Amino acid sequence: MLGSIVPGSTIILSLSALIATGDLNPAGVLGSAIAGAMLGDGTAYWLGHRHPGQGQRMWPLNRHPDLVLRSETFFQRYGNAAVFFARFLPPVRAFVPITAGALGMTPRRFFTFDIAAILVWAPMHVVPGVLAGTAYRHAGVMAEHLLLPVVAGLIGVAVVVWGVRRWLQR
Repeated sequence: MLGSIVPGSTIILSLSALIATGDLNPAGVLGSAIAGAMLGDGTAYWLGHRHPGQGQRMWPLNRHPDLVLRSETFFQRYGNAAVFFARFLPPVRAFVPITAGALGMTPRRFFTFDIAAILVWAPMHVVPGVLAGTAYRHAGVMAEHLLLPVVAGLIGVAVVVWGVRRWLQR
């Protein structure tokens, strides 16, 4: 739920790039990514579990009724696997934990699948940031020549992500 407000993936990728410079500890960044995901999912699950049926009225869920409905459909269709795979699907990632709680998934089942997904998801966000930071660090003097292609690449990725999200919303 908080993931619909705070762009955690972007923050993790950005901070991971600082690992290559020695400014941040890899274990600290990875541990923070894991802890943040667990805290966010756990809080959303608890809210859904504690207040079933009221989730759609809570902010920011009330601003995205279509995503809430898609999350419920996704959860009902795939059950336990939905908790695992939702972690990798940005449009529904923020809403499946509260849905799982509201629809009565037991905490033991939820956290088993959620933690397994987080342990796969977090390194998938940290490693690319480290690789980008390492490439940038090794570029040295050429770094200013790489700025324009890197910015253009980031804009390109953002446009593709935006386009995919729009397509998925239809």
